[in-house]
Amino acid sequence: MKTAIAVLVLVLIAVLAGPTMWRAVQMANQSSEPEAAYHTIGETTVVASGLEIPWALASLPDGSMLITERPGRIRYYDAAEGLREEPLLTLPHVEHRGEGGLLGIAVHPSFDTFPYVYVYYTYVRSNALVNRVSRFSMRGLHLAEEEVILDDIPAASIHNGGRIKFGPDGLLYVSTGDAAHPELSQSPHSLAGKILRITGDGGIPDDNPFPGSPVYSLGHRNPQGLAWDDAGQLWATEHGAQATDELNLIRPGLNYGWPVITGDQTMTGMETAVVQSGRSTWAPSGLAYLDGRLYFAGLRGQSLYTVDLSADITLTRHLQGEFGRLREVVVGHDGSLYLLTSNRDGRGSPVPEDDRLIMVLVDSNGD
Repeated sequence: MKTAIAVLVLVLIAVLAGPTMWRAVQMANQSSEPEAAYHTIGETTVVASGLEIPWALASLPDGSMLITERPGRIRYYDAAEGLREEPLLTLPHVEHRGEGGLLGIAVHPSFDTFPYVYVYYTYVRSNALVNRVSRFSMRGLHLAEEEVILDDIPAASIHNGGRIKFGPDGLLYVSTGDAAHPELSQSPHSLAGKILRITGDGGIPDDNPFPGSPVYSLGHRNPQGLAWDDAGQLWATEHGAQATDELNLIRPGLNYGWPVITGDQTMTGMETAVVQSGRSTWAPSGLAYLDGRLYFAGLRGQSLYTVDLSADITLTRHLQGEFGRLREVVVGHDGSLYLLTSNRDGRGSPVPEDDRLIMVLVDSNGD
């Protein structure tokens, strides 16, 4: 009872003191995973199965979807015809080693005019692993004419980041991991442990925070989810070290702390996570935004997590253990969520149908 009264007093003080104090109260109450407040997830349907370690989804203008498989294949899914058996494209030079391989995928926001599909993948050069971003021209159901637009991203068998998405500004954002070298995350001269921002042809935007550099934010360990809310704010999920997984609000030029601070730790000049898992482990990957809520896929947590962005920043957990490890979540053209499992990656317990593409209906009535 005394604890509840103390928290209420803090909240009242915070409201009167303004947003800085309010954020401090949020941090004080997020040392462990918050409890569920309400349920928003409806019926789930497996719409495709038999995928091999899928990693990312991207929607085409007609509502069909492109799916990456880590061994180096791009698959095509259409609601009317299902999963196409033959890959649209196989990339023989993709190096599927550890957490590397064919990872993120994105479609140009003006696809009808610029029919480009972008991918992030790992390859070998001079006996070393490297990550890059390439784009392909898409004509009908054919992908061709690879053009490398960003190269020399440090790679390793772990911590490759790999998410690519176009933002509301029409620019391409790329998440990179620390490639098992935490010190690189703090170096503005390395592309490792960063969120990068480039144009659709690989150029550096004039208003990037570090002139002449694709670096948009630094101090990341292994960010694998990117999404924008209705206000145009960028959010990112990030794998912590065994625990203290993070959801961060990304601002240009800011430092998100790894490996100096993690979880709810603070330090001048570094950003503290908005929500963090404390002693729990989410292993968060894909991230999507819909109707005031962020949704992120949990690998080790084997759940779909919802973060309500109203004043209390409430975290809710869904589908716990129902489909195993979840890698990706996107909002489809039909307003449903689409998930990818990752049970055949050597860390899960696959069933005969794995890996799967799952459609999830969302209850628009909220609570």
